Order: sequence, then C-alpha cells, then structure tokens
Amino acid sequence: MKQKKTNAMRILENEGIQYEVRTFKMGKTHIEGQEVAKLIDASPEQVFKTLVFINNDGDPYVFVIPVEGNLNMKHAAQAVKEKKLHLLPLQDLTKVTGYIRGGCSPVGMKHLYPTVIDQSAEQQDTIFVSGGQRGVQMEVHVQDLAKVTNATLADVANHHMD
Repeated sequence: MKQKKTNAMRILENEGIQYEVRTFKMGKTHIEGQEVAKLIDASPEQVFKTLVFINNDGDPYVFVIPVEGNLNMKHAAQAVKEKKLHLLPLQDLTKVTGYIRGGCSPVGMKHLYPTVIDQSAEQQDTIFVSGGQRGVQMEVHVQDLAKVTNATLADVANHHMD
C-alpha cells in the first residue's frame, strides 16, 4: 500500500529535503512514543514528539522533544523568551496547527510558529517526527528539520534515563 503524501511530506519535498517514511497501524487508543519507536523499529532516543504550548496571550510555540522526555517548562519559556507557557488545550490543537493528536507534525502547521528542537536531537544523525497523520513517522536530518521549521535548538527537555 502506497503511503498518501501528507502536507508535511510535500513541504520537505518542495524544500529538497531527504526523508524516509515509516508507518504503523493505529488503533483507537493513543499510542505512547516508546511504543511508536518499537513499531517503526527505531531507538526511542531517535523518536521525537511535537508539543504545542501557548503564552498568556494565546501565541503558540512548538517544542520537539524526545518521546521519553518531558518538557522542562522553565527552560522552554526561557528558550522562547516568555515568562510562562501553558499546554495548548487539546480541543484547540486542530484549529491552531491543522493536525490532530498523535499526528501533529512540526512541519506544515497552519502557520510557522516559533519552534524549538531539544538539543539532544543533535546527538542523533536523524530523528523521527510525526508525518502529519496518525501512524506516520518521517525520518529526517536534524539540521534539515530545523531549517524547514525555522527552529532553534535548545535544552528544553527533561530526559528520563533508565
């Protein structure tokens, strides 16, 4: 079965960026990132999730962090020069990004929001981010992802070490 191109994939192609797609079957339930890593046969350190936060005025900020980590709120706020950030309410996710939970890609949101990729991504040759659809992951070079999303790299995640 050929994978239908998502908006995120089209954007990467238009920018001449190499990427690989890996897909997995989605059930009705939300799948945690570690499970996604297993399903696409990638190490969890390589798989990143996209989180959207807002400031007190409702301006969105995008954070791309390892699936095994959590956003360090203090570092995240400092990285985007805000005093305080709040998680974007789930019911606003599609309205703000154009994506649904579990299929939110940092590439191809409705607008190019300020984006921060956790600096741990630099330790990987490539990382996986959502391809813009549930069950679709795109493998891309960190520098290419940063270029296409206009992202900065900063230490914004708390990492869980086993």
